[in-house]
Amino acid sequence: MIVSRRFVLGGGLSAAATGAGAEAPLTSIRPRARLPFRGATAQIIAAAGLSGQVGCVLADLATGESLARVAADLPLPPASVAKAVTALYAMDALGAEHRFETRVFADGPIENGVLNGNLILSGGGDPNLVTDQLAELVDRLAEKGLREVRGDFLVWDDALANLDEIDPTQLDYLGYNPTITGLNLNFNRVYFEWKKAGDSYSTGLDARSEKHQPPVTTARMRIVDRESPVFTYRTQGNVDEWTVARRALGNGGSRWLPVRNPALYAGEVFATFARTAGIVLKPAKVHGAEPAGQVLARYRSVPLDQMMRGMLRYSTNITAEAAGLAATQMLSGQQRGLRTSALGMARWASDRAAIAPTFVDHSGLGDAARVTASDMVQLLTAEGIAPQLRPLLKRIDLLDGNRKVIRNHPGLVQAKTGTLNFVSSLAGYVRTASGRDLAFAFFGADLEARAAGKALGGEAPRGAAPWNRSAKALQQRLLQYWIKAS
Repeated sequence: MIVSRRFVLGGGLSAAATGAGAEAPLTSIRPRARLPFRGATAQIIAAAGLSGQVGCVLADLATGESLARVAADLPLPPASVAKAVTALYAMDALGAEHRFETRVFADGPIENGVLNGNLILSGGGDPNLVTDQLAELVDRLAEKGLREVRGDFLVWDDALANLDEIDPTQLDYLGYNPTITGLNLNFNRVYFEWKKAGDSYSTGLDARSEKHQPPVTTARMRIVDRESPVFTYRTQGNVDEWTVARRALGNGGSRWLPVRNPALYAGEVFATFARTAGIVLKPAKVHGAEPAGQVLARYRSVPLDQMMRGMLRYSTNITAEAAGLAATQMLSGQQRGLRTSALGMARWASDRAAIAPTFVDHSGLGDAARVTASDMVQLLTAEGIAPQLRPLLKRIDLLDGNRKVIRNHPGLVQAKTGTLNFVSSLAGYVRTASGRDLAFAFFGADLEARAAGKALGGEAPRGAAPWNRSAKALQQRLLQYWIKAS
C-alpha cells in the first residue's frame, strides 16, 4: 500500500463552510503539523488488511487544505460514486427544474370520440416512469371522451440514444443493467414471480407498480431441467424469451428481470389500461419519426433535482444513464452514444475542477472507469459544488462494532456509496463533533479478485461479500475517527 507523506493544498477550492451555503474566501494555509489525521488515517487503513488497493483523501471543506492522503493519486473504479458527478453534470446542463415529459399525440381529427388517425405514446426520456403513471395518461384520454382509434397505436422511443444495456460484461439477467431508451417503464424491468404447485410451478410476469400489476406478453419465461446457468435470454422477434433452471427455484420467490424492448413493453401496458377504459386500440408498433399533432395527455416527471436526490439515495442506474445522456444531448445539440457521453461528462468535470477522471458510463456500473481520491475531493471542494450536491446526498448511518446504528452520534456524514464485487467506494462530506466541515473520498478495490470472479460468471463470486463488508467496516472506522479527532 502506497502512503504519501506530503500535505498538499487543494487547488481552486473555495466551497461552502456549512450546509446552509455560506462560502469562505479562497485561502492558502500552511498545513498545521499538530493535526493527527495523516498518520492515523494511514494506520487505520494498513491495520484493516484489506486486499487490493485503497486510495483515500480528507480535506477541510472551507479552505481546501489537505488533511490526509493515502495513495491519493491512484486511479480506481468509483462504482456508483460516479452518480454524484452525474447529478452535478445533469443539473448544470439541464437545470434543477428540468422535467422529463411523456406525451400522447393524436395525428388526426377526433370526432364523436373516434380518432381518425394514429395515437402515439411518445417518450421524453423519463427514466422513472412507472405503470401507475401510464394508467393516469389513459384516464386523461378517457376523460376527453376518446373511445376508439381508427389508425395505428404507435410508440416512439428516440428522444434519447438507445442502449441495449449499460455494461455488456454483466450477466444478462441482472435487473440493474437494463436497456435505456427514450421510453422507459418500471426502470425497464419486468417482475418475475414463481410458486411451487405440486410437482410443477405457477409463474407470472407483470409490470407491477404501487397500484397496478398488469400481466405482460412482451416477456416470456420457460422452466427447464438443467444444472446451470440459472437464466438464459434471447430475443425472439419483439419478445424477451427467458428460461430458468428448475433447481434454482425452490418453493417460490420473485425477482426483477431486465426488459430489452421497453417501448413495446410500455405500449402493451398502456393498451391494457386503454381496453379497461373502453378505448379500442390496435397492438403497439414502434414509430420511427418524431411525433407531431395534437397533444391529448402528458405526464411530467418530478424536477431534476428531486430525481437526482432519489437517484443518489437508491442508486438507480437507469436514472443516471438517462440523465447523463440527456445532459450530453443538451450540451452538444445531438444524441451521443454512452461512451462518448461519458467522455463529455469527464470533460465537464475537468473544466469544472481541473481534474482528469475516466468514465465509461454515467452510473459507475462499468468497472473500466477510473477516478483518484484526490480528484474526487478536488471536485467536492470546488467552488459552488457543496451547496448544490450536499443537500442531495444520503445521510450515512454511523455503526458500532455490531453493525448497529449509533443513536445521537455527534457527527453527520452525507455521501454517495459505490459497490461492485470487490469494489467499495464512498465520497462526500463530514461534519465533525466540533462542527468542522470536511470533504473525503475513499476508493477501494481488489481488481485481481474482481477479474477472477467475473471470469467464473457468477452473480456473487466467492469472497466478494466478506471483502465488501470489510471495506465498509474500514470506512466506518475512518469516518468515526475523523469525526472524533477534529
